[in-house]
Amino acid sequence: MAAIVYQKNKKTGVTYAYESISFWDKDKQHSRAKRKCIGRVDPETQKIVPTRKRKAAEVVAKAKPGPVPITRQARSFYGATYLFDQLGEEVGVTEDL
Repeated sequence: MAAIVYQKNKKTGVTYAYESISFWDKDKQHSRAKRKCIGRVDPETQKIVPTRKRKAAEVVAKAKPGPVPITRQARSFYGATYLFDQLGEEVGVTEDL
């Protein structure tokens, strides 16, 4: 059974309309309801204004890119002394020392 249910948001004061579908929960032996938001109710005309649609989940998963081969490898070990010597040469401080 489907019905339209109106619910007012106390924080914002906006009334929303929901489509409520009732069903029987066999595990809990209780009736339950699923609600789907239709839209908000216009306070002047009392008509339901549809809210924006949520983006649907993508059905097709994107393919992951394969491994990229490495074309060049280089490995260098330098200490702090070499680093400061190179910085000094580029800046021009070593000539003053």
